[in-house]
Amino acid sequence: MDRMFRVLAFWTAIFSLLFFVGGSEENTKMYVMSLLFLAQTGFFLLLGYLRLSERMYMYIFGAYLTIFFVGFTYYTTFIMTPGAGQ
Repeated sequence: MDRMFRVLAFWTAIFSLLFFVGGSEENTKMYVMSLLFLAQTGFFLLLGYLRLSERMYMYIFGAYLTIFFVGFTYYTTFIMTPGAGQ
């Protein structure tokens, strides 16, 4: 299970690099996303080398998913307004 967190760290690092390269001076949202994914990369990499039990890894992943879904639901409901980007 610790290898899967290292795989997650690899993919979040790739996304972080892609967001950073795709950003521009006018659009700073891509840089913010890059930093967010870089923080997740560090988190997953740290967890990948902690050598925890399988059960603990599952609990941490469940907590991560819960926090993500709550944050994503809040963002899409209250912050992302339809037609605001036009």
